[in-house]
Amino acid sequence: MHSVLPEIQKVCSLLIQKKLVYSKYDEVGVVVFGTKDTENDLTNEVGGYEHVTVLQPLKVVDGDLVDVVQQFPRGTVPGDFMDAVVVGMDMLIKKHKDTMKGKKRICLITNAMHPIKDPYEGTKEDQVYTIAEQMTAHGMRIDCTVFRGNQNGNTHDNTIIEENDMLLSIFSKKTKARAVRVESSTSLLGALRTRNVTPVTTYRGDLEISSALKLKVWVYKKTAEEKFPTLKKYSDKAPPTDKFATHEIKLDYDYKSVQDPNKVVPPEQRIKGYKYGPQVIPISSDVFEAVKFKPEKGVKLLGFTNAQNIRRHYYMKDVNIFIAEPGNKKAIMAVSALARAMKEMNKVAIVRCVWRQGQANVVVGVLTPNVSDMDNIADSFYFNVIPFAEDVREFQFPSFSNFPASVQPNAEQQEAADKLVMMLDLAPAGKEEALRPDFTPNPVLERFYHHLELKSKDPDAAVPPLDATLKRITEPDLEAISQNKLVIDEFCRRFELKENPKLKKSTRRLLREKPSGSFEGGVGKIEDQSTDGVASTSTVKIETIGDLTPVQDFEAMISRRDSPEWVSKAIYGMKNKVIDLVESSYEGDTYPKALECLVALRKGCVIEQEPKQFNNFLGHIFRFCHEKDLSSFCEFLASKDVKYITKTEAEDSEIEAGDASSWFAKPELNSSN
Repeated sequence: MHSVLPEIQKVCSLLIQKKLVYSKYDEVGVVVFGTKDTENDLTNEVGGYEHVTVLQPLKVVDGDLVDVVQQFPRGTVPGDFMDAVVVGMDMLIKKHKDTMKGKKRICLITNAMHPIKDPYEGTKEDQVYTIAEQMTAHGMRIDCTVFRGNQNGNTHDNTIIEENDMLLSIFSKKTKARAVRVESSTSLLGALRTRNVTPVTTYRGDLEISSALKLKVWVYKKTAEEKFPTLKKYSDKAPPTDKFATHEIKLDYDYKSVQDPNKVVPPEQRIKGYKYGPQVIPISSDVFEAVKFKPEKGVKLLGFTNAQNIRRHYYMKDVNIFIAEPGNKKAIMAVSALARAMKEMNKVAIVRCVWRQGQANVVVGVLTPNVSDMDNIADSFYFNVIPFAEDVREFQFPSFSNFPASVQPNAEQQEAADKLVMMLDLAPAGKEEALRPDFTPNPVLERFYHHLELKSKDPDAAVPPLDATLKRITEPDLEAISQNKLVIDEFCRRFELKENPKLKKSTRRLLREKPSGSFEGGVGKIEDQSTDGVASTSTVKIETIGDLTPVQDFEAMISRRDSPEWVSKAIYGMKNKVIDLVESSYEGDTYPKALECLVALRKGCVIEQEPKQFNNFLGHIFRFCHEKDLSSFCEFLASKDVKYITKTEAEDSEIEAGDASSWFAKPELNSSN
């Protein structure tokens, strides 16, 4: 396994580094097998166990242990992984004797491609069964990671591999064991559980089906995000020679009066409040407790619904799992029967949850049946929080089908895109799935712990570059890209990809394109000005359309995506700006600027697929100009060939292409919007 020893060193280093942060009193030992020399207690006591070396006896984790696992020796003989397991067990038994305190774990990393030695008595299976029984008796568990990646073209006897796999499977049957098989160095980094978190129940109690039917259940978190360790403030005022210094900092807060900054306000004179417009409404603690909603603890079934009614994007928080109360056979049978019935009928359950007494809010969620296919694992439910009406956010996006046929992909382009997707498939047939969530480590956390270890030895250590193995997680696979260069070239050729130097300065690519309508003369110059305006205002959040640069303000507002309301606000503001310019004109002096604004409005409505907004407004201008005796503006627009937005530009438009310029003949559109 010399080819993957660097990755094994990394994952073992990470194990120690995390223990230094989260479990600094844990004890760790290191055993390697397949070495040229032999160094372990069992060889001296009973003989055998050759080519097994104890690099580090069990001791409390420290920085030196990180150095040990970063310098594994390269062995010269095939290793016997079963001898190494026995040596590790012997170390744990001698260290802790008969005590059952603490968690004893053996982490075995091997390719399991070489035969293990025959025992003096019995068969290999008998030997493994005996070892498994001893593990159970001493409260040990074993995690087996079997790497079967590229072995540099070496051929191995499949009979030996199958036999070793069978022997390792005995641990899973007879003791607490976890066995995984990986084929890539990236998966190897995530195969070993470097930090185990003991699950804690979120809820223990009844799942109330009705007043007469209640099931005893426990609720756990199914998944949880791994975050950075909590940063704390420490003081460096303690003498360096003081080994017992805690370096802790105690913070005291004083609240001063606004009227008298030198006066400290005591707690009994302070009160909390809510901002309500420009006011602050004080709410005393007594009033707050009186109005607080105090539901009773419990989980109640509200009803069932078809599974397709609960969409995946409704899920709001982490996944929980409902299991029957351990040891309660009636509850296990009832939960299993309910889960299987829901699975068969394609139903999910809607439940109301209050996890603890005095909880300030009520959670409504969905129970999805999880029917187990293993005899030793009972059926259960997955639980996801779903939103109330106030929590739902409906974001509307225009469909690509609304765009004209000229911008729709043709058959050749679609085929090229299909080939590109298939080329980058992470789970091709016959191969291990790449970047599996269970075996893909977080490269940010890995790099953080590595840097933390470097800083412990050198306070001025620089941030290390991203490891080559971790780059395969964050960057495209160069090997796969080089192998499929023809597919990528075909995709580029079909779509005629060209570099747009202005794209880096713009907030939206579509605002850089030419308008859909045909405007001649001075309107072309207006486009160039508005395009430059987007670049200059892309970093400034515009909230209103001003008098100096209305076109640039409009394009900046319509480009904002922090709220769906900006599009409607921009269109409404530009309509008012056009009306103001026309109404305040003196002998047509503001008509050119009004035309600029109208051109920008038309372009924005095409992009956002809001043709009715522009077409109705154009009719409103016709009516407004005749009422205010401003027909000269209508003649000015007609001379510039201003057109409606047609069906070819926007699917929702009611104007055919042949009627685009005859807007004087469309009285039904001459109404304000």
